[in-house]
Amino acid sequence: MQGTRRNRWTGLAYVAPALVFVLVFTVYPLGRMIWMSLHEWSLIAEPHFIGLDNFRRAFGDQQFWTSFRFTLMYTVLITPVLIVGGYLLALLTAPPSRVRAVTRTVIFVPVVIGLGVSSLLWYWLFSTDFGVINRILLDLGVIDQPVLWLGVDAGTSNFAISTSVVWKVIGFGMILFVGAIQAIPTEITESSLVDGAGYRQRVTRVVLPLTMRTVLLVTLLSVIGSLLAFDQFYIMTAGQPQNETATSVFFVYLNSFPYLRLGYGAALSLILAVTILAFTIVQLVLTRRSES
Repeated sequence: MQGTRRNRWTGLAYVAPALVFVLVFTVYPLGRMIWMSLHEWSLIAEPHFIGLDNFRRAFGDQQFWTSFRFTLMYTVLITPVLIVGGYLLALLTAPPSRVRAVTRTVIFVPVVIGLGVSSLLWYWLFSTDFGVINRILLDLGVIDQPVLWLGVDAGTSNFAISTSVVWKVIGFGMILFVGAIQAIPTEITESSLVDGAGYRQRVTRVVLPLTMRTVLLVTLLSVIGSLLAFDQFYIMTAGQPQNETATSVFFVYLNSFPYLRLGYGAALSLILAVTILAFTIVQLVLTRRSES
């Protein structure tokens, strides 16, 4: 009995640093954000309790719904490209070849570059006056005059930013898919070859079903990352034109800091967190169904 109690205290001592970390950096900020969402607080004046008024205001705020729709459009646009592109690259680089290591390295290098740095790089590449992309398109005769890629039209800006994010992130999905493909037992692949299955049949009926769990994982990561998009839009368009390229997180930032509406910003953050939680639950249910 004494030994069991001693083991229990020893176990608590081992996990205590992790518990303190979670309490300080997760539980307390979450509780503080919920408290702030129930108050009107401009940081300068004292917080004033207003109940659920911030949430009622958010659901009736057209600018919030505009930013939410734009974020969903960005998510729907970029997620399939990352999934399909990453999987095709994994199929190309998974088999042994002389250029496999070099190809993987070239595709994966942008992943280790900071998102702010890569966004700034593509901001210069898409520059109207001296950007390389406009220069190439003009030389090839594809366009007659420089295209205003960023900050003028929401659709064009979204396309340009999505291009930069695909370049930055697609290598991450590729590496995960390569690991899943190489984890397939050799016996299964050899059995399909003995049965006379062609390359297309092996991919669609053997490789894809056995890697579906990784596909769902990459989809979940892509959806969450897209819903939380901020840096690339802040750097490349700053929400222009007229906040039409402001994502949900960008809208939270505008209200929380430049406008000093801390309570309203906290309420928007909670709505966004619940939305991401709903996507995560759906994804976990799909993952469990794929395993059964």
